[in-house]
Amino acid sequence: MNALSVIHPLDAQGFAPPRRSCFAYSPNRNCGFTLIELIIVLLISVLAFAVIGSNIGSGNRSTKLQAVARDMASALRYAHGQALMTQKPVSVAINLQDNSYSISNRSKTYPFAEEIDVSVVIAEDEFSEGEQGNIRFFGDGSSTGGRITLEWGTELRRIDVNWITGKVSISDAAA
Repeated sequence: MNALSVIHPLDAQGFAPPRRSCFAYSPNRNCGFTLIELIIVLLISVLAFAVIGSNIGSGNRSTKLQAVARDMASALRYAHGQALMTQKPVSVAINLQDNSYSISNRSKTYPFAEEIDVSVVIAEDEFSEGEQGNIRFFGDGSSTGGRITLEWGTELRRIDVNWITGKVSISDAAA
């Protein structure tokens, strides 16, 4: 008898007999998983999904604040571009009382979410009564400059406007 016939015995037609599945009755065969093993795997997967879910939920605040900061920076960049194109001053007015902002050559007001605290650091001449601060861009590319801080809980975004170049930048910072 050769070794091949011991490993794969063939029937009379030369085919190997079908393998027995785990579902066929065999008292000596240990197939499948125990109930304890299944419960442990399910418990581990539930804990993993709970950790992942809580991390995703905490990222929503940061993501929304970043989106608001990008929108605000976009409005500032738009005003800078418009001032350069028209060679006339264009300003962005931040209303701290209404928690909104607007661009001087547009009639639309853009609100911030109520949960976001807004603060501005600008030149004293650019702060008008009624808690409204302006960042003005000039036709030569310069601006009055300033910093807008958006804060939501422990999340914080700063939008800086360079007074010489008018460049707008966003930075993340811990509150």
